[in-house]
Amino acid sequence: MQRDDSLWKAVLEDIFDDFLRFFIPNADELFDIERGFEFLDKELEQLFPPDEDEFQPRYVDKLVKVYTRNGEEWILVHVEVQGYTDPDFAQRMFTYYYRILDKYQRPITAFAILTDSNRRFHPTVYERSFIGTQLRYEFNTFKVLDQPDEELDRTDNPFGAIIQTVKLALQRRKRGIGSEELLDLKLDLAKRLLAKKIPKGKIRILMDFLRHYVRFQTDTLRTKFDEQLSILTNQRKTMGLEEFLLQRAERQGEKKGEKKGLEQAKKQFIQNLLAKTDLADNQIADLADVDVSLVIKLRSKRKP
Repeated sequence: MQRDDSLWKAVLEDIFDDFLRFFIPNADELFDIERGFEFLDKELEQLFPPDEDEFQPRYVDKLVKVYTRNGEEWILVHVEVQGYTDPDFAQRMFTYYYRILDKYQRPITAFAILTDSNRRFHPTVYERSFIGTQLRYEFNTFKVLDQPDEELDRTDNPFGAIIQTVKLALQRRKRGIGSEELLDLKLDLAKRLLAKKIPKGKIRILMDFLRHYVRFQTDTLRTKFDEQLSILTNQRKTMGLEEFLLQRAERQGEKKGEKKGLEQAKKQFIQNLLAKTDLADNQIADLADVDVSLVIKLRSKRKP
């Protein structure tokens, strides 16, 4: 199985507001989310040099400046995505904490997202003691493998969809799921995500994460999944049927090298829009990806 943990860095930035709401029920009361976030990746790299393998990192870390609604003004959120069993993980979490605290002198909350397949690996605390001196550092942990499917299905929080995708990858490894079954499982998950009350912009992000996080080993299956996903996502759009028919005609035309067939499909698509909608000429031209002059010409030929 191939999975791309490097995607975590990007997706955390895309839906960090949902990340906060997923883990902190009263996040909107505590944080000024509308003010946005500052991702301190470069600053974190100065404290901890990045992993040598950009595409298959052993872990992913993130440091985020979040504005609050109280007198603190802003705090820091440290996120660690850990994909393998590491006996020194808790110590590393503490090392992050004291170095970040030393640099910024601000309140810090830390989250460890454990994406490994070892149920016994679930560190939550780092402790040291010696002759009357004692240290105990606790941090928030979230074991993906232990999350109930029912709860993830119920939530409309986009971050829950990320967890479902990661859990699918873990289940494939554990159960030895074949490529064809993986195709069915990924499409089923896509359908369930599309049925949730999630904004369209974030749906696109989630679909990209689902497409690339758990990768197929053959181009044939990748193409098949992309085609089915395209059908599912286009059906959610206004005038989805017309857009789907146009895309299908384009694919058929490209495969056969029939440029005339593609042009005819676009003209038919424009005719359908002219007959069934009140869209302006420039709007129709944008949808059909043609010059507006063609739309004007076809409109003039319509019977009054």
